[in-house]
Amino acid sequence: MHLKSKLPEVGTTIFTVMSQLASEYKAINLSQGFPDYECSPQLVELVNHYMKSGYNQYAPMAGLYSLRERIAEKQEKLHQAKYNPDTEVTITAGGTQALFTSIACVIQPGDEVIVFEPAYDSYIPSVTLFGGIVRSVELIAPDYTINWKQVRQMANEKTRMIIINTPNNPTAKTLTEEDMAELISITRDSNILIISDEVYEHLVYDGKKHLSVSHYPELMERSFITASFGKLLHTTGWKVGYCLAPEWLMKEFRKVHQFEVFSVNSAVQYAISDHLLDQRNYLEISDFFQNKKDFFYNLMKETRFDLLPCYGSYFQSVQYSRISDEGDTDLAKRIIREFGVASIPVSAFYRKGTDHKVLRFCFAKKHETLEKAVIKLARI
Repeated sequence: MHLKSKLPEVGTTIFTVMSQLASEYKAINLSQGFPDYECSPQLVELVNHYMKSGYNQYAPMAGLYSLRERIAEKQEKLHQAKYNPDTEVTITAGGTQALFTSIACVIQPGDEVIVFEPAYDSYIPSVTLFGGIVRSVELIAPDYTINWKQVRQMANEKTRMIIINTPNNPTAKTLTEEDMAELISITRDSNILIISDEVYEHLVYDGKKHLSVSHYPELMERSFITASFGKLLHTTGWKVGYCLAPEWLMKEFRKVHQFEVFSVNSAVQYAISDHLLDQRNYLEISDFFQNKKDFFYNLMKETRFDLLPCYGSYFQSVQYSRISDEGDTDLAKRIIREFGVASIPVSAFYRKGTDHKVLRFCFAKKHETLEKAVIKLARI
């Protein structure tokens, strides 16, 4: 039998590859973005309570209404943006599903989608699956700024979507007011939609402010916002996220969502809804990770790596030009084998494998884990 692959160029993700190598060599895994510490015990107790209370059947297709209310309240409090929880908020099986569904419900064969690279690895395959044409704009390394002149030249009547990610994975950069002004100008009086991947919205540091597209009415009216409770609540394995969009877009989103997963697990939705009633559970998370970021940054200054700025996410990128002229994937694998620490080579976030000699480390780990890792990295 013959099968024509819809993703012929896609193999196993770099995250899986590096985590498997880390397991094989018993290395400290700073590659994949997940914590090695527990989430809130109170949150676990809430999930347990709702499971034991019988909340184990289908939730509503769009998600538990009270959870959608909490999300809408949070968005209005933080960004002065009003979303109707009934028609403009949907609970998803993680942030990646929210991204996939946002693309699936609007992209037609031949539509062009502008993606900024280095980019989270689900964007481009999702666009490709639905016949979209990816137009890549590489951020200007090492500061990873956007060449908006190039974006203007690229945008045309075939452009259906622009995907942004702030704070950005893997660069840890945040978009500025100037970036938002450029985005407004480019999309004004056009049919261009926006996906704003804001999964790290609460992980912003050093006095920076997260700029959600929902804060700008001209962007909000044409945007899907995707987010995840996995990063916010240290529960990446629960795979619960959400999407915000104006009603005319959310109507199309839910048409696809209902046939992908229909609904997300009930007990966890009830638990998160209760958990968010205490606003400290999302307002204080930035300070928590600021501490981890600073701790890891100061440790890493004792190594020969050159640290790049980290304004958001829970990733620290480093350049290694003073250490080796190897390709980043080769070096990352060698560091696992010889020094026992796993990272992610940033070339994996580019379609063309652009290599600026940069590795990405996750600092969402216990302090003792980070200390042990840096002792090993300092030997390089």
